[in-house]
Amino acid sequence: MKHGKKYTTALAQVNREELLGVPAAMAKVKALATAKFDETIEIAIHLGVDPRKAEQIVRGTLSLPSGTGKTNRVAVFASGEAATAARDAGADVVGADDLVAKVAGGFLDFDIAIATPDLMGQVGGLGRVLGPRGLMPNPKTGTVTMDVAKAVTEFKGGRVEYRTDKAGNIHLRVGKASFSVEQLIANVYAVVEELFRAKPASAKGRYLLSVAVCSTMGPGIKIDPAHARETKESLVSA
Repeated sequence: MKHGKKYTTALAQVNREELLGVPAAMAKVKALATAKFDETIEIAIHLGVDPRKAEQIVRGTLSLPSGTGKTNRVAVFASGEAATAARDAGADVVGADDLVAKVAGGFLDFDIAIATPDLMGQVGGLGRVLGPRGLMPNPKTGTVTMDVAKAVTEFKGGRVEYRTDKAGNIHLRVGKASFSVEQLIANVYAVVEELFRAKPASAKGRYLLSVAVCSTMGPGIKIDPAHARETKESLVSA
C-alpha cells in the first residue's frame, strides 16, 4: 500500500521498535495527527486468549470517561411502551416487525442495535445480516434489555461494545485528534482496566500481548503492555 507524503513524514518520527508509556504514546499520536479533518484515534490490543474457546471470548461494553467523539446511530427493536421510551431517549430508528423486515431487506444505517427480550425471537432471524457486522443484540453487552431508554442514552453518550476477533484482537475508538492528551489517556486506561475486569478465568500466561494506537491517517505507536494498566494516581502525575 502506497502512503502519502504526510504519512511518510510522520512515520519518520516514529521508532517502530520503541515501547512507550500511555501518556507519551497519546501525546505522540495526537501530535502526528496532522490531517485537515479531525482524525479518529483507535487502539488495537492483542490478548493472550484462545478465541476458538467460547469461555475465552472477551466481550462486553464500557463507557469511556471522555466519550468517543462520535454519536452512535442507534436502532431499537421494540414495540408498545418500550418503543415510545426508545424514541423519547433519542433512538434513530425504532420498530418491531417492520424494522426486522427493513433490516432483512438491507437497511443497516446504524451503529448499535438494541432489542427487548420479547422481540429476540424475530431479531435472531437476522443473524446472518447482523452477526458478521457485530450488530446482533446480546444480553452480555446490555443490548438486550427492557430498559431501552437507559441503553439508548448510554450508547448515544459514548458507551462502546468490544469483542475479540478470531485472532484475539480488540479494536476500539478511543477519541478524536481534537481531544486533549489527558482525555485520550483517560480513555485508554479505562479500556485496559475494563479488559482486565473481563479477563477469562481460563486465560493463562501473559494477558496483554501487545498494545498500539494510531490516528486515521497516522502510523501506529506501540505502548509497553507492562505499563498499559495504570492507577488514577499515576494518571494525575503523568
